[in-house]
Amino acid sequence: MILGAEVGMLIVETIAKIRRAFFVQGKPIKAICRELRVSRKVVRKVIRSEATEFRYERDAQPLPKIGPWRDKLDQLLLANALSQRRYCRG
Repeated sequence: MILGAEVGMLIVETIAKIRRAFFVQGKPIKAICRELRVSRKVVRKVIRSEATEFRYERDAQPLPKIGPWRDKLDQLLLANALSQRRYCRG
């Protein structure tokens, strides 16, 4: 069994294997998915496009949901850590 690329990464060799299996060997998409362990969506994307490499680069990191309360949480955690040190001495 031929294994695909690392999880989350579609490399040039995998793209070539997908195209070869579909266009040259005439394999159905489902068989390619099983053999290379990639989704049907990925196989269709590779077959329809001319690209040799697929990458996703995020423009800006979204702020976490706790962003507005981060400073307050840091203060509370620090105060909690200091109070625990005081009581843990034995």
